[in-house]
Amino acid sequence: MLKIAVLVSGGGTNLQAIMDAIDAGDIQDAAISVVISNNKNAFALERAAKKGIENICISPKDYESREDFNRAFLEKLEIYQVDLIVLAGFLVVLPGEIITRYENRIINIHPSLIPSFCGKGFYGLKVHEAALLRGVKITGATVHFVDKGTDTGPIILQKAVEVKEGDTPEILQRRVMEEAEWKILPRAIDLIAKGRVSVIDGKVNIKEEI
Repeated sequence: MLKIAVLVSGGGTNLQAIMDAIDAGDIQDAAISVVISNNKNAFALERAAKKGIENICISPKDYESREDFNRAFLEKLEIYQVDLIVLAGFLVVLPGEIITRYENRIINIHPSLIPSFCGKGFYGLKVHEAALLRGVKITGATVHFVDKGTDTGPIILQKAVEVKEGDTPEILQRRVMEEAEWKILPRAIDLIAKGRVSVIDGKVNIKEEI
């Protein structure tokens, strides 16, 4: 059984997609052990509580230094002995020691087709605003492993989404979530739970299902 920690900062729509996929059997041999947020008012914590999933808030604001926060965060995370960390709209940069400790065991969902509209400063609506400003016809979402760069880790899955005439950033964001994010994030977790994902020479290899 793959034990998962889901890290969130806001509403938790991707968390909900993961929980729904587990309930539906679309994610097998996996369970969420804990949901962690840096925001005590994150609705994601309520979503977790309603499902009976342990949920906690650890905020940098509650510590004198980022080093103190990083230490406390890692100590709390270690309690749950998780196999996989899922960043589902988590707006805190993970410290290098966590990334090293959990190498190729942290995944992130990004609302564009990496390498487009990614990296420092590209998150949330900003990604969709940039896509519309550039006039792209196709956007999408990417699930990737997390390394010490920003959106630079090995890509696991991607799904394209059409940009339509009259789209606003909010409308496009919703379409990308519904058509891409909520599909490929649970799919990636299921593949990892089944042991079908490996990283070879910096690229993801997905084993064919037997």
